[in-house]
Amino acid sequence: MTAGKKKILIISAAAVVLLLGFAAYYVLSLYRGLESLSKPPESSPFKAVSTEDLKVAAPPEWKGTEPVNILLMGVDARDAEDDDVPRSDSMLVVSLDPVKKSVHLLSILRDVYTEIPGHGKGRINTAITYGPNTAMQAVSDLLGVPVQYYMYTDFQGFIKLVDAVGGVDFYVEKDMYYPSEADKHQYDIDLKKGEQHLNGDAALQYVRFRHDAMSDYSRTERQREFLKALSEKVKSTTSIMKLPDILNQVAPFIDTNLSVDDMWKLASASYQSTLESTEQIPPMNLINETYVGRAAVLKVKNENELKEYVRRKLDNPDSEKPENKEKVEAAETDGTGTAN
Repeated sequence: MTAGKKKILIISAAAVVLLLGFAAYYVLSLYRGLESLSKPPESSPFKAVSTEDLKVAAPPEWKGTEPVNILLMGVDARDAEDDDVPRSDSMLVVSLDPVKKSVHLLSILRDVYTEIPGHGKGRINTAITYGPNTAMQAVSDLLGVPVQYYMYTDFQGFIKLVDAVGGVDFYVEKDMYYPSEADKHQYDIDLKKGEQHLNGDAALQYVRFRHDAMSDYSRTERQREFLKALSEKVKSTTSIMKLPDILNQVAPFIDTNLSVDDMWKLASASYQSTLESTEQIPPMNLINETYVGRAAVLKVKNENELKEYVRRKLDNPDSEKPENKEKVEAAETDGTGTAN
């Protein structure tokens, strides 16, 4: 073998060793980052919650082949005491079917008045104050589907995530302005209409804005639309390479009951899946705006109809479109179960 060929082999071997070393470092960093998302009791944001609410049975083992539902909760912790769990400012369920390779995003109106397991009735956004298991069960009972996992964060976690992926290019559909003296203008909203690059602070303004005619109804729609754009950015090649650093930045602000193994499976399944639908829950035709005492709430007209609506959306996301709804209902009536 000539000296030149030996030199090439040595350089090639060194490159392979460096590549393997980088791969090992990347995988280890990613594993540690994912592991840090699940907090031990002493570091949990729910450490002050009754142990009875925290020791509910662990989620079933997920084999990565059956549908799974994850409750995402974002809270406004600005006025919370050190050990208090604030009410959830937003609640969304991500429903992933790894066999159909489909994802559905369901945003739950926070003023829905429903049963909070073990604590009587109240707005659904109060469920988290009793612990994540209570919140998951309340949402599961409302939707009629099992909710196996949760992920919890606050304003700072959301800001850190958007900034960590380098911001998101997004179209803001109108001017948005709302000054807040209560928090010394730290979270004022001031956005202009048009295509723009939203950093974490601007993105938080966008998903929080509800000072228009449709209030929380339009806000939940904006949240779903922004999360679609954010998920695409996270899935981008650049962000995937940055995942260990992203996790390191957001981990202090996130808690979940997902194991690292579950997160690996979810990441793999979601990367291969398509977002089929985003929905407001309950839909407008199934709610009444009313009062309980002096509190404005939303009551579900018919809980069984809501559960059936959710089932149809997860099974067939196009079933509620005007051109398809009558076909689906007719198929269900005649027992064929098929809408052509």
